[in-house]
Amino acid sequence: MAQQGFFLTLEGSEGVGKTTNLAFVERYLKAHDKEVVVTREPGGTDLAESIRGVLLAHHQEKVAQDTELLLMFASRAQHIDQVIRPALAEGKVVICSRFTDSTYAYQGGGRGIAHERIAVLEKWCHEDLQPDLTLLFDLPVEVGKQRIDQRAELDRIEQQELDFFQRVRDAYLQRAKGQKRFEIIDASLPLDTVQQHIKDVLSRWVLS
Repeated sequence: MAQQGFFLTLEGSEGVGKTTNLAFVERYLKAHDKEVVVTREPGGTDLAESIRGVLLAHHQEKVAQDTELLLMFASRAQHIDQVIRPALAEGKVVICSRFTDSTYAYQGGGRGIAHERIAVLEKWCHEDLQPDLTLLFDLPVEVGKQRIDQRAELDRIEQQELDFFQRVRDAYLQRAKGQKRFEIIDASLPLDTVQQHIKDVLSRWVLS
């Protein structure tokens, strides 16, 4: 399918405010008469959400790094086929919480899987499909960890140690260098300041 819509992703480590700002982006674009599809990864379809459940659940046996990586791309393949490509072909704005940048950050930076191995799966799974714009919400890992530690229950990935999330953050920032589709949002600022920055970015990238 030829891409006719606009593919927008929100990225960042834990506690950076993706959920809050995803809802804000949806409202803002709808207010400007954009037809949007809001989705997430891992997940986005019934089958992909089932895989998400396996990925994030606590298991008695250790989840192998390759198992985690392959499950991420299995979920993504279903999501792309059933949701993302059809919506883009219809000219819609797809707003997705996380995409393959998360895999490079979490499984690459966090777990230490070689980027070359991830790239093979990326090419196989979605070929040349890439986000048109990625909002990278950035925050010191100590602040993000404090925020998620207030949640009632942490999933398998959220419970990782601080150094894991530092590697994730570093990988995100490294990936953003030299890629024009990234806009880094300082998530440590007050929410109204963050969302004004988002408005400015969306006005330039999506509404112009």
